[in-house]
Amino acid sequence: MQLGLIGLGKMGAGLRARLIAAGHDVVGYDTDQTISDTASLADLVSRLDAPRVLWVMVPSGEPTRATIAELADLLGEDDLVIEGGNSRFTDDTAHAELLATRGIGYLDVGVSGGVWGEKNGFGLMAGGSEADVARAMPIFDALRPEGPRDEGFAHAGDVGAGHFAKMVHNGIEYGLMQAYAEGFELLAAAREVTDVPAVLKAWSRGTVVRSWLLDLLVRALEEDRDLTEVKGYVNDSGEGRWTVEEAINHAVPAPVISAALFARFASRQDDSPAMKAVAALRNQFGGHAVTRSGDDDES
Repeated sequence: MQLGLIGLGKMGAGLRARLIAAGHDVVGYDTDQTISDTASLADLVSRLDAPRVLWVMVPSGEPTRATIAELADLLGEDDLVIEGGNSRFTDDTAHAELLATRGIGYLDVGVSGGVWGEKNGFGLMAGGSEADVARAMPIFDALRPEGPRDEGFAHAGDVGAGHFAKMVHNGIEYGLMQAYAEGFELLAAAREVTDVPAVLKAWSRGTVVRSWLLDLLVRALEEDRDLTEVKGYVNDSGEGRWTVEEAINHAVPAPVISAALFARFASRQDDSPAMKAVAALRNQFGGHAVTRSGDDDES
């Protein structure tokens, strides 16, 4: 099957390599011309046979919106656009409606697997019509992990469902990573435990907390035993915030995901203003000692 792929960064490059390995004809475009097969979006479209299928894999927000708008002017009746980035699900309706005015189909697909997806397969969550999903299924089958189709691929629902499912997936990921991180810190703080990496590696087989994320933490510790080369500053790409917002909108309690998101905010503060206020209050109401700026140890 022929596919036009827009965006050849880490994830896009992995998608292209896996599809080509499966025998598909992939024509790629990227603003970085050193890795692009074509000079422009218009050039990409001109090299595809109608009816065309294009996969958009660019940063969420304005880059994706601008790409969809340009494709709306370049594509025609019966073409299909698959949006596989980490867009907010609320953008999908607008994208689908714009393309539908030109007779162009639209699928939103949440993609998980990171840089390991090329080798292990990508987890895919699609939103859109049954007909459009069926049309793109050869692509999805090549990208998903080997095994039963429903283990690695889901037609999650109508337009927007794919990105909604990926948003919740990433929110859960926030909570899982935070739990592993807190366990790592507690193990490292205990004088009784002298080999933290060994404990985590032992957990990775046969225990109820084993997972791929734990395997990756073990791998990171094998490369840097005390994580001395890593700064404890953690960004968030948006999905965690959106998950918490949707939990509020649906009155669904999500304390773990919320706490994990706020922990990321705390990681960006060298000296938390909130905790300064707590220290000052304890001093005011109870006469508790405070650590002054420049002090090395608690008073």
